[in-house]
Amino acid sequence: MAIKLKELSHKKDLLAPGHRCCAGCGSILSVKEVMMAVDGPVVVSFATGCLEVATTIFPYTAWRVPYIHCAFENSASVMSGVEAAYQSLKKQGKIDKEIKFIAFGGDGGTYDIGLQALSGAMERGHDMLYVCYDNEAYMNTGIQRSSSTPRAAATSTSPAGTVLPGKTQFRKDLTKIMAAHGIPYVAQATPDRWRDLISKVKKALEIKGPKFINILSSCFRGWRCAPEKSIEVTKLAVQTRFWPLYEVEYGKWKLNYKPKEYVPIEEWLKTQRRFQHVLKPENKPLLEEIQKNVDQRWEELLQLCGESSPEVTPGN
Repeated sequence: MAIKLKELSHKKDLLAPGHRCCAGCGSILSVKEVMMAVDGPVVVSFATGCLEVATTIFPYTAWRVPYIHCAFENSASVMSGVEAAYQSLKKQGKIDKEIKFIAFGGDGGTYDIGLQALSGAMERGHDMLYVCYDNEAYMNTGIQRSSSTPRAAATSTSPAGTVLPGKTQFRKDLTKIMAAHGIPYVAQATPDRWRDLISKVKKALEIKGPKFINILSSCFRGWRCAPEKSIEVTKLAVQTRFWPLYEVEYGKWKLNYKPKEYVPIEEWLKTQRRFQHVLKPENKPLLEEIQKNVDQRWEELLQLCGESSPEVTPGN
């Protein structure tokens, strides 16, 4: 699906400037790109979190579409109720226009306390798109670890020190969990590859039924990286294969991007001070463990996509 920059430049921003997100916030970039893909009427919901706090500070709002702020755990169930009401009104002849429905949630409200609501909405088959802006921790409430937080990342509840080397578990693969629901469309994206992201959202909105898109969205406060490096950091996550870009459409897995050079995960970890302890010589076994997990997940994805391991050359 061709996305033309000139056409996008003439579209009205559905999420207006003047919000209060941090400079370099990857989440707001992700959400703005999602909204760029919308044509026609849309209703959005979002769980309590950074997105809500920064865009709807009373008496102001950055949203130019109807929206619902709901509790931390129920963005999916609230939007499924809205969609069900819409379907009922259409059958009664009280609404005759097509309306799209998008639910947003961070990783805390999606991977963890909102997982039951999300799974239920997908299983019931509601015609809606759920978008997770994944910044890999509960950033809005103090940078606590979530099940999306990577292995060894230092957070306020999994600090790196003499007792713990940061988070002791590997991250949950929520995108695969959603694909296992057998829904029509599932995808992963990043804001740096905006054409890929917008194309995926457009495709999802054209498909009837439940859809899910997971977007890696950097947070300089939690990741401890420079705000101006937000896009570079997510780009490197793709290059190191930590965050592969792929989609699952009606059960068919497709890899959207295959790095030409092998870039070790160490290069991505270097960009973020939450991993600085991992790079110490005494933690080399931990670094090797993380690399092994990245390689293993990549090979599993290649098999699902019917791809073979490419001949890659070591990058710098």
